[in-house]
Amino acid sequence: MGATKTDHFTDEQNKIAIIAKALGHPARVAIIEYLLKVNTCICGDIVNELPLAQATVSQHLKELKNAGLIKGNIEGTAICYCIDENTFAILKEYFSKIIVTVTNQKCC
Repeated sequence: MGATKTDHFTDEQNKIAIIAKALGHPARVAIIEYLLKVNTCICGDIVNELPLAQATVSQHLKELKNAGLIKGNIEGTAICYCIDENTFAILKEYFSKIIVTVTNQKCC
């Protein structure tokens, strides 16, 4: 069996691509921004903040959770979501390297 496309790239490159793909939808960006704004775990208010059906919001939350951008804890019958700071630390390090390199570049 042949190698998949992701086999040709490093673990870090694959991780950044998964995170970037999850952030590639404006509803998901809005969810992240909302969680940052409230700065606490949210158990259901997210649906009230977006012009989307509950099932659609749930799907976006699932994608964000699978990418590691948010965490979800079960509290009673609800799942409470908050930002996963570890993944944002990975993004910070990745983009910091890019910014330093671009800032120091003497190109075009």
